Amino acid sequence: MSNRKIFSPTSVENAEPMATGNLVARRTFLGRSVVSLGAVALGTLSQQRWACAASAQVDPLHQMPRAKRVIFLCMAGGPSHLETLDYKPKLAELNGQPMPASFTQGQPIAQLQGQNLKCLGPQHPFGRFGQSGQQICQVFRHIAGIADELCIVRSLRTEQINHDPAHTFMNTGSAISGRPSMGAWIVYGLGRMTDDLPGFVVLTSSGGGQDQPIAARQWHSGFLPSQYQGVQFQSVGSPVLYSSRPRGVDESDQRTVVDAVTSLNQLYGQEHHDAEVATRIAQYEMAFRMQASVPGLMDFSDEPQSILDMYGTRGGDGSFAGNCLLARRLAERGVRFIQLYHRGWDHHGGVKQGVEVAAGHVDRASAALVQDLKQRGMLDDTLVIWTGEFGRTPMAQGNGRDHHIKGFSMWMAGGGVRAGTSYGATDDLGYNAVENVFHVHDLHATMLHLLGIDHERLTFPFQGREYRLTDVAGKVVHDILA
Repeated sequence: MSNRKIFSPTSVENAEPMATGNLVARRTFLGRSVVSLGAVALGTLSQQRWACAASAQVDPLHQMPRAKRVIFLCMAGGPSHLETLDYKPKLAELNGQPMPASFTQGQPIAQLQGQNLKCLGPQHPFGRFGQSGQQICQVFRHIAGIADELCIVRSLRTEQINHDPAHTFMNTGSAISGRPSMGAWIVYGLGRMTDDLPGFVVLTSSGGGQDQPIAARQWHSGFLPSQYQGVQFQSVGSPVLYSSRPRGVDESDQRTVVDAVTSLNQLYGQEHHDAEVATRIAQYEMAFRMQASVPGLMDFSDEPQSILDMYGTRGGDGSFAGNCLLARRLAERGVRFIQLYHRGWDHHGGVKQGVEVAAGHVDRASAALVQDLKQRGMLDDTLVIWTGEFGRTPMAQGNGRDHHIKGFSMWMAGGGVRAGTSYGATDDLGYNAVENVFHVHDLHATMLHLLGIDHERLTFPFQGREYRLTDVAGKVVHDILA
């Protein structure tokens, strides 16, 4: 395991203080001695702490982890909870009738503000599935088939009603762009589990509706050192551009170049005390190692046909199914946080057909990922999360639905959550979360808790205050834990 490093501008071993002849300036000597000795002390403490976490011992600052990694399946665009996980028979009764003003008066609405609001009943039938009797839309027959593995939350609430800020809030716990993403926080807190791949990998796919753009800042490290930011892999061909060696350059030649560049960067770091130099050095080393690890990652010839059929992919084809299979392979190889975006859930119109088409892209592979992890003995320590940035209104927008933040749904599996259960509820029309409200900050706090992290203690000093993923809110929801 590669432990979290603290950059030392000048190490004890290679320190060369500025001097005139044989005389060292007193200020230079003291400054460099303090930096070097302090870095050694902090580095030793850091290595002890993260080595302890790596060996699955109790971290003295936090608690025993239930999960080692997270696979976050983001349904970008805002899937309708009313056609996925939250059945509302009362809404079906009121289909086409005016929406009661008591629900919507004074409430934020994205594009329907000031319009005549009419109820739109559920567009697809629901059923009860598994021994747990979970209510799931019948369009999602594969996810319904793993009902007893799921913890379904029907009371999720967020604070941003438009796509980009809602993604920002879901990913960073803040509507202010520039904060670290949840994957960056997790890798910063726990370190990487492999030296050959990044700790945080992002994959994207699309299909099923309007594709909302996804900005790279959604997986950025913010004010954390940039080595913790997510790395977007390509879904087709080589996942990392320029990862192959140029013709005529062998491993020895490239090692010489990397070593020379590292030496130059170290000299620059000693001179300027720039912490980002450590990231630059680490990324050169990572890129060198990935030239050996990435080809094996993308070679799906070792996958049995039964696995390819279960996901519904050949692998490496750019689809959500291919990305789910790649996510499992990344998880096997020690990647800490894997985030999949599927764009295609923005159904302002044609929500009935749109949900059906989008489900055709993600249903089978989402279920296959959970089943595959379970049969490999990895589900217990892998937390799988399936959600969008917000939900959809019970009011009609033509034959679609508008953005909605007051109550929507998600599911989780594995990683220490209680399987075959439901948590929270919205009102009779699916407008407000009214029972066991589950805020995005609570999702982050609970996710960190399952990873062994106290969300109030994972902090970073910036601009005069201590920041954290959950800001000044969030609570661990113990009722959903196994």
